[in-house]
Amino acid sequence: MSGFVEKPEPIQVPGLVHLHTGKVRELYRNEAGDLVMVASDRISAYDWVLPTEIPDKGRVLTQLSLWWFDQLTDLVPHHVLSTGLPAGAPADWEGRTLVCKSLRMAPVECVARGYLTGSGLAEYQESRTVCGLALPEGLVDGSELPGPIFTPATKAAVGEHDENVSYEEVARQVGADTAAQLRQATLAAYTRARDIARERGIILADTKFEFGFDGDTLVVADEVLTPDSSRFWPAEQWEPGHAQPSYDKQYVRDWLTSAESGWDRASEQPPPALPQHVVDATRAKYVEAYERLTGLGWS
Repeated sequence: MSGFVEKPEPIQVPGLVHLHTGKVRELYRNEAGDLVMVASDRISAYDWVLPTEIPDKGRVLTQLSLWWFDQLTDLVPHHVLSTGLPAGAPADWEGRTLVCKSLRMAPVECVARGYLTGSGLAEYQESRTVCGLALPEGLVDGSELPGPIFTPATKAAVGEHDENVSYEEVARQVGADTAAQLRQATLAAYTRARDIARERGIILADTKFEFGFDGDTLVVADEVLTPDSSRFWPAEQWEPGHAQPSYDKQYVRDWLTSAESGWDRASEQPPPALPQHVVDATRAKYVEAYERLTGLGWS
């Protein structure tokens, strides 16, 4: 089993129609037909949305995405129309709400990898490939790849795994021209972000983008280049051959699989609530990623 330990009831706001509850975001449509995305403080791990929230997480994700949208705007336009609060929305939505264009979304998670880890490492160890792309011998966990690669995945429902697929499968699903557009935009955005992060002492190991179409124009949507959608590693501690320290929810994963949590990941039991020290350490990592990448203080 997996999914929500405790699925929240969406907040009802006059003039907004609730469309979907995701792992982190609530999605609404306003009277103009635009989408309203609200990033909660929820956190997920091992396909579960946990019962404990991480304070400020939704705001960090939203503000970091906005910063990255600005860095990428000459490469690919984004979907944000406004950051203003809809009339009647609760004050807590401030800083975590985006009013966005309604797009025709591509049914693909567009993943770029510059380093080998995670599911890519698992496939490489079996076949020396990632998503069917052949890679050199001798790579280990954390190795830098010869160049960035496009490794798409299918979109999964809450509580299910995304599944890596080949580029050929993407072309079959969406057409050769659209697949080529997705690959080009993904690799261009990753390369720009990798270089910006590197200047700030952070390695962008991999990341995923979601794209949609506004008419015939490809637009990047959802969140971009956050600790939820990316692996960020401190460059000064990078050492291939093992798992790297990271700016994300690794504290949460490590605690859940520790003896202290008492949780058996292989069981059908939902994970327990997080202790305060794990909440505090996780929040600190998200805030540190924001501050190191943007050069701005978090308040």
